[in-house]
Order: sequence, then structure tokens, then C-alpha cells
Amino acid sequence: MKNKRVATRNKTIFLSDDELKKFSKKLIKLNNKAELSDILNKTICQDLFTVLDYLPDAFVDLLIVDPPYNLNKSFNSIKFKEQSIFDYSEWIEKFIIKLKRTLKPTASIYFCGDWHTSISIPLALEKHFIIRNRITWEREKGRGAKSNWKNSSEDIWFCTVSNKYTFNVDAVKLMKKVIAPYRDENGKPKDWSDSLNGKYRLTHPSNIWTDISIPFWSMPENTIHPTQKPEKLIAKIILASSNENDIILDPFLGSGTTSVVAKKLGRNYVGIEKDKYFAALAEKRLYLADENKKIQGFEYGVFWERNTKPFPLE
Repeated sequence: MKNKRVATRNKTIFLSDDELKKFSKKLIKLNNKAELSDILNKTICQDLFTVLDYLPDAFVDLLIVDPPYNLNKSFNSIKFKEQSIFDYSEWIEKFIIKLKRTLKPTASIYFCGDWHTSISIPLALEKHFIIRNRITWEREKGRGAKSNWKNSSEDIWFCTVSNKYTFNVDAVKLMKKVIAPYRDENGKPKDWSDSLNGKYRLTHPSNIWTDISIPFWSMPENTIHPTQKPEKLIAKIILASSNENDIILDPFLGSGTTSVVAKKLGRNYVGIEKDKYFAALAEKRLYLADENKKIQGFEYGVFWERNTKPFPLE
């Protein structure tokens, strides 16, 4: 992939030819059954179906799956073709069956898709896991369509292996502006607080996420991957459904967002990515995460609405 000339203020992460060589050396390949120590906090650069039989058993606390959606799309060296709803579901099940043995009995699974892909996803997942919810998040980007409703949302299916699983609700509350600041009989704020920046309330997380910003050229996390997930979105999943030092697996790593956020939040990670450029890009982002652990939109241990200015919490 050739690098493009970018404006001075453009913070998009690229790889130079020298960086591609440097970070490619950190990638690993599996040819035999691996021990956990062989793959922990590593990026495996191979086709998923080649690797699946070599992964250890029951080592994953949290599985985040963001596969190519069911549409015609190019991912650098990889091309994906749209399939029928049932064929796509069968394709999902082929790798889910093998990933299942890597999961701990207490593991959680988050599976990403767009509106069309989401028709197929539960057909496969319900055979193997307990489907607990469908998160819909606002993906506000693009100028819209002339003959259809603009696609500005995506889904994330939340599943668990069993009825015993991690969910840290207090870690993923959202700080929202108060529209109706009610007060009690003594005139004191009722479930909200006042600040120099306005009136705010910490609210429980719902399955509708409207506080996510899609990475763009002026954001330090932005890459040239065509379907990059925001770090804030992945942070919500990781904080809710894992604990420090847990192990998170992403079998379609892309440019590395899951591994990067896991590292920033004190978790272990294993990423699998077929494309060498994107796998090396993930390693560069992991290197940069040593110096900058900030996650945009997650400040002072709290998630904030878009277009708000975070302030220290007392």
C-alpha cells in the first residue's frame, strides 16, 4: 500500500517502507499447536482459518469479532464478496465453531455487523451462545443516499458462553448533559451535579450508543483502514466485559484497535490479521500506545457525550 501525501494537521497513522519492514518483524505465524505464551500480546499475521486449529483451548475472556460485512468490499490485499443471508451465516458458523473451544466458560462475545449483516449473525450465534442483547451505535459519517435512508448505524451482538460472565456496569456509565434538572424538596440537585461546564448526570449504559465519533483525519487514532472501529467503542466493550489482565481475542484485527485499547486498559490481547500491512500497522499503534494511553471521549474514568468538554470529577 502506497502512502499518500497528507496535510500538516492530518494525524492519520501510516507506515513508511522502513516502518513496514520494522514492524513486520514483530508479527508471528503459527505452524503448530501454540502455547499461550507463544501468542500472548502478539499479532498473528495469517488467514484465520489457517490459524484456528493451532490456538490454545479455553484461554479467552472476551472475544470481539469484527469480520468483513456481507457486502462487496476491498481491504487492501483482501477482497470480500456479498453472499446470500444464509450463506453468510454459514460462513460465520465455520469459524465460530472453532473459536468456541478457545473461550473460557465465563467468556463474553461481541459480534459486529451492519443492518444487512445483522440478519445473518444471530442465525449462527444462537446455536452456540446465549444472545443477551443487540447494541446499536450511531455511525455518523458520509453524506447520505438519494433514493434510500442514510445508513448511519451499526449493530454489535452481545453474547455469553454461560450464565456466569463479567459485566462491570459502573465502568461504562455515560456522563450526559441534564435537560430537565429536577431538584428535591430542599432544592438540592436530584441525581445530577452542577459544574462550570453545565449540569451533568452519570447514566447507566443502554444498548443505544450515540456518543461515538468515527475516526477521521485530525484524530490521532485514525488510520487508512476502510472500516476502522473507534477506540472509544471498543473501550466500552472491554471495560464492561473484562477485568484487568484478562485476555481479549480479535480474530479480524484490522489496523489493531482492539489490541491497542486492551493494552491501554491493562488487558492482554491476541490479534489475528491476514493482511501484512494492516497487521504491521497494528504493531505500530501498539508501539505508540506506550507513550499515549489516552482514549478520546473517555476522560477521568468516565465516558462523555460527543461535543462536550470533560472536566475533573470530585
